[in-house]
Amino acid sequence: MAEPAIVLRDVTQVFPGRGAAREVIALEGVSLAVAAQEFVALVGPSGCGKSTVLNLVAGLWPPTRGEVRCTGRPVTGVNTRVGYMTQKDTLLPWRTTLANVGIALELKTRRATGWDRDRISRYIELVGLEGFEHHYPSQLSGGMRRRVALARTLIYEPETLLMDEPFGALDAQLKLVMQAELLRIWGETRNTVVFVTHDLGEAIALADRVVIFTGRPGQVKAVQPVDLPRPRDVFSIRFTPRYAELYEKLWGLLQTEVTKGESL
Repeated sequence: MAEPAIVLRDVTQVFPGRGAAREVIALEGVSLAVAAQEFVALVGPSGCGKSTVLNLVAGLWPPTRGEVRCTGRPVTGVNTRVGYMTQKDTLLPWRTTLANVGIALELKTRRATGWDRDRISRYIELVGLEGFEHHYPSQLSGGMRRRVALARTLIYEPETLLMDEPFGALDAQLKLVMQAELLRIWGETRNTVVFVTHDLGEAIALADRVVIFTGRPGQVKAVQPVDLPRPRDVFSIRFTPRYAELYEKLWGLLQTEVTKGESL
């Protein structure tokens, strides 16, 4: 059997308190495996440690207890095998689309010149932004800025994509468009994806499996395979009986956590 792309084994993450504040247990005893090329969504109440999972896989800090592995190797520092797309696009306002995507190659090669323009153009085209190479972020819509951020993440050609509520700030219609684009791109690249969201419907529409977390300290409450056929149309899949069944089941699990005092 192939080695999973990502493994968390009995991971606990404790953050020290500041001043008189007590320490915070963000995660407690979390074990999870994600297969190569799998799309897994993490859902749970605010503050349950979903983003902490991504930060641990990215190697931004070590777990207090337990082990995190990526492609068969322990994560012991910054994990260059993953691409991380955060809630904010963090585009540089003085750089064009071309230059914002190209900065990823600058950081990777540690060279400010000599871009592979064909490669940059290929990823700009992949996210549907051809014709906007020389536009600045202020000249782009919110959805277009998200596409630039996605191209910048993909151009690393990472084995795994970590996505922390990447479409959370978009309006409902634009969110659907970006979900459809993500599935189209994932169908071509087949990266492993770990996707954090507060939107249960988004998780079901996109993922192969949905992981439900308890309230803090975050623990894995349930793992639900999503047996909806692919390729998926995120616009129409929500009207199918199976989608409704999955939503009702997962909301039942999630609602008990939300009503403990947390809010989505």
